Amino acid sequence: MESYGINDRVTNKKDPSIVQKSRKGLLVFFAWLVPLTFLSYVLAIHVSPIFGLLLMWSPGLSSFLTRLLLREGFADISFRFRGKLAFKSIPFVLLFPVIIGTLAYGLAWITGLVDFVHTDSSYMWPLVVSIVYQMFVGTLLGVISSAGEELGWRGYMLSRLITAGVPKPILTGGLIWGVWHLPAILLGSYYSGPSLVLSIILFMITISSFNFIISHLRLSTGSIWPAILLHASWNAVIQDSFDTATKGENAYLWTGESGILVTLVLFLAAWMFSRKSDFMYRPH
Repeated sequence: MESYGINDRVTNKKDPSIVQKSRKGLLVFFAWLVPLTFLSYVLAIHVSPIFGLLLMWSPGLSSFLTRLLLREGFADISFRFRGKLAFKSIPFVLLFPVIIGTLAYGLAWITGLVDFVHTDSSYMWPLVVSIVYQMFVGTLLGVISSAGEELGWRGYMLSRLITAGVPKPILTGGLIWGVWHLPAILLGSYYSGPSLVLSIILFMITISSFNFIISHLRLSTGSIWPAILLHASWNAVIQDSFDTATKGENAYLWTGESGILVTLVLFLAAWMFSRKSDFMYRPH
C-alpha cells in the first residue's frame, strides 16, 4: 500500500502514480460525501434531529467507503498517539476553546454588545463550573460525533489534498469544510445571524482559521486523536458553555461561530500559529 503520510508529501508530488491515486481518492470521497450529506440533511429535517449525528459522520463514512472501494487500507489514519508532541497537545486541546471563548465572549459581555445570562457577578461560578465540566466530560462525549468529521476531513481529505498536489491544501480543505456547513446556516438552524450574507462570510473565515489550527495539529503530531479531541472540545466548550451563557438580539452577530468577535479572535490565533515555524510539518 502506498504511503499517504505527511513526510511523503514532496516525493508523492513527484510520483505521478501517487498523485493520480490521491486525486482518484478525492473524487470517490466526494462522490460518497455529497449524497450522504444530502440524505442526512433530509432525514434530520423531516424525520428526526437525531440524524444530525449521521450528518457529522458522513465525512467519516465516506472516507471508510472510499478506502474499502479503492483498497487503500487504514494505516495512514494514525490512531496512535505518536511521540511527546501528541501528548503535549492535550492541554492545548482542552484550553484553546476556553481561551478563545473568554476573549471573544468576555469582550462582548463587558462592552454590552451581548448580554450575559446572569448580570450578578456571583453567577460567574455556574459558568466556570460549566466550562470545567465541558472541558472534560463534554469533550469525551463529543468524541462520538467529532470523530465522524475528523476521520473524513483530517483523516482522509487533508492528506489526499496534499499528495494530490492541490494548491494551498489546508486553505482548500477549510473552504470545503465551511461549504459543507452552509446548508444548515441557510436553513437558519446553525449560527444564522441577522444578516445571512454576513453570517456566511464570517463563518467561512472562522472555520478556515480553525481548520488551519486543527490541520497543523494533525500534521505535526502525526495522530488523528488531537484533531478529534480539539474538535470535540471546541463544540463542548463554545456551544454548550459560552453560547448558553449568552443572550441578546445580536448574539449571533458578535458571538458564535458566525460572530464578529469569535471570527476576529480565531483569525488572530491562526495567524499566531502561522508564526510558529516549528509547529509546521514536524517529522516523526
